[in-house]
Amino acid sequence: MTKQIASLGYNVYFERDLDSLASFIDEQQYSQILVLVDRNTNDHCLPILQHAIPNMNDYDIIEVDPGEENKNIDFCIGVWKTMLDFGADRKALMINLGGGVVTDMGGFAASTYKRGIDFIQIPTTLLSQVDASVGGKTGIDLDNLKNIIGTFTQPRAVFISAQFLKTLDERQMRSGFAEVIKHGLIFDEALFEQTKATDLANDPLDDIVFRSVSIKNEVITQDPTEMGLRKILNFGHTIGHAVEGYSMLHDENPLLHGEAIAIGMICEAYLSTKLNGLSQDALMDIVKSFDAIFTRYTMQSDWYAELISLMRNDKKNEGKQIGFALLASIGKCDYNIYVDEDAIIESLDFYKNLA
Repeated sequence: MTKQIASLGYNVYFERDLDSLASFIDEQQYSQILVLVDRNTNDHCLPILQHAIPNMNDYDIIEVDPGEENKNIDFCIGVWKTMLDFGADRKALMINLGGGVVTDMGGFAASTYKRGIDFIQIPTTLLSQVDASVGGKTGIDLDNLKNIIGTFTQPRAVFISAQFLKTLDERQMRSGFAEVIKHGLIFDEALFEQTKATDLANDPLDDIVFRSVSIKNEVITQDPTEMGLRKILNFGHTIGHAVEGYSMLHDENPLLHGEAIAIGMICEAYLSTKLNGLSQDALMDIVKSFDAIFTRYTMQSDWYAELISLMRNDKKNEGKQIGFALLASIGKCDYNIYVDEDAIIESLDFYKNLA
């Protein structure tokens, strides 16, 4: 059974067997099909795609290395050069088959190649299905600043299949679930309560993924270019992106995106109690919920100056002010709240000192 969500000029299809994909490609009559994968999705997800469209025999594969550390201009140049080597023209289609790194970088490469070619997103991780699948944000990192270079370009379609989630390990599933929890915290208290009762290892996630994507789509269709309401999707990300960037620089086994954002959401929930009326009970409910899923990360005070420096380069800022989206209550979030350095450090201390 296919479910659909209409987004900004395209459809998001939810279907286990990708039934609509073959007909979509046939109807467009593209001159060429390029499939962007990383090593993991080439091995585990490309066979699912090939089974779904067995008549798609003529296509070219572009493979990149997995990992956020490879989502940069050097790898993007490699993608562009490979597209040139394959002779891709402006009527070509790029299929981005992978997690957030592949969909972010593939969308950016397609949206800028010869001033833009069509692309579709087939997100294969829980994180990319609920976060990167809708919204039209493409991007690459620069000097460990997340998605600082990019465009707002909508895909032609998005195809979400639960089959791909079976290829993920437990850590990847937890990472993606952080963004599901975020959507509940900022927009839908009932979804937040549902996440607390969800067994990631055993419960089917079809309905919860559909609801999570629906929330994000409802927000971004009201504010496609992040001038207002869409900023609530950044809850947890001002501090979380800084922690993620720091971890990429210093940790032998860096944090995954959702792991860093979970830290950011705890810190920013603390700021919400200080600055935006979130109750203490709600704060501790949020802490308990994340503690049930994630191992606590060791935070050191001597990291703070570097973390603050990373935050100061965040694209959500205005001038020298560090911008946040903060909760007023569970299910309600405000934006354009600017927080001074002392309060940010206090929130980092809150996380560091949690019992």
